[in-house]
Amino acid sequence: MVPCRGPVSRRSFLEVGALSAVGLGLSDFLRLKALASTPATAAPNRDAAVIFVWLPGGPSQLDTYDMKPDAPVEIRGDFRPIRTVVPGMDICELFSRQARVADRFTLVRSVCHEFADHGGAHKRFMTGRIPATPTEFVNDAPAVTAIVSNALETRQRNGIPACIAGVDAGRSGVDVFSLGSSYLGSSHTPFMVVGDPSASGFKVENLGLTPDMATRLEDRVHLLSGMDRLRRDLDGSGLMTSMDRFSQRAVSMLTSSEVRNAFDLQQESQTTRDRYGWNAYGQRGLMARRLVEAGCPFVTMVWENPFPDRPIPAGCTYNWDSHAVNCHIFEDSKWRFPAYDQAVASLIEDIYDRGLDKRVLLVVTGEFGRTPRLERTKGSQTGLLQPGRDHWPQAMSFLVAGGGMRTGQIVGATNARAEHPVERILSPNDLWATVYRHLGIDASESILDLAGRPMPILPFGKPIEELLPSAS
Repeated sequence: MVPCRGPVSRRSFLEVGALSAVGLGLSDFLRLKALASTPATAAPNRDAAVIFVWLPGGPSQLDTYDMKPDAPVEIRGDFRPIRTVVPGMDICELFSRQARVADRFTLVRSVCHEFADHGGAHKRFMTGRIPATPTEFVNDAPAVTAIVSNALETRQRNGIPACIAGVDAGRSGVDVFSLGSSYLGSSHTPFMVVGDPSASGFKVENLGLTPDMATRLEDRVHLLSGMDRLRRDLDGSGLMTSMDRFSQRAVSMLTSSEVRNAFDLQQESQTTRDRYGWNAYGQRGLMARRLVEAGCPFVTMVWENPFPDRPIPAGCTYNWDSHAVNCHIFEDSKWRFPAYDQAVASLIEDIYDRGLDKRVLLVVTGEFGRTPRLERTKGSQTGLLQPGRDHWPQAMSFLVAGGGMRTGQIVGATNARAEHPVERILSPNDLWATVYRHLGIDASESILDLAGRPMPILPFGKPIEELLPSAS
């Protein structure tokens, strides 16, 4: 895990001890590396939003959404498919809640790429570019979150950041999931919500002011306004403009009751919280819904350990990386899938029942799929021979709901063993082209890199036509 190497991160600005950053001297500001850049064209639909659920480690397509019940047992595994409310769309037997709302989502089964390492796959997926190196997690191009922040920051209101990410404790570095902003500058990294929102006493750190902080902040804001004028007179490079935005957003978040309310899950009824499930998946899903309703256009919720406050059972593992050495894949699934199923189904229901289904697009995916053939290796925790699956970028599935997209369908297909797509071959870029279109971002436009060279927002990829509203 490599932390953000920028000298001042968004989270640092919001930490109580870093409030003095609002009054940094001119020489300190000159050392900051946040770059000013011209935002890309933003959406005519100013309310469009995305909830991106990220499943690090990579879920198995064969044990979730692309099951092969007629394949040999060493391919199909232990689980059997069940019918959904959509004829012909069968999914894992442990996904009974999703089966009841299948008419409200689409499964895309034919995505593939070429990066089998977690780091390379994260970079490939999160940036929409072919990474310079096949390993490690530090981006050489901006993550989609940075592109969205750059394009949509001017439409933000009430201090809500353009991009927010929910992660487990100890996982908040931007490079853990290749969310780095690269040449767009550190002001375009997501605001991190760290910890388990289902835990007793959970709170979002660094929001709100104590009485003594309020006085200190008022003095610093006054000083900052004077320094802004000085910096604009002295600096023509654009660096200070970026830093102005950065610090202003920090002040807005600290002083906005609307921001605090958006993060406050205690404002939800007990019935709603119960429906999502008392685990990290469910309560992060609920928080995501609250944040898009409050005006955040892009919320990333990372679902790794569903129960961070409990010991991981024997035979199970931390995230979705289901090697046999890490876990017994089917025991891990029996532990993980019920929380996942409940959270996904509840989020889909809420998006539609609250009338958000036109403006809020939900995407659920990992960085790749898993090997069709089961491997059997002695588990590092159990010491027993157990089944698992290795990395497999040649075929993967993801779920899409809302966003005004066409639902109740399957897009693409893999061969009889889920080894590779045989119909409607797609890449992660086609997903991002669809997402950018929903947000009103012109993916053909360019942004400037550190050398001032124009770089396309998305070098290739087209919106997935089967998903797009029929009127488009």
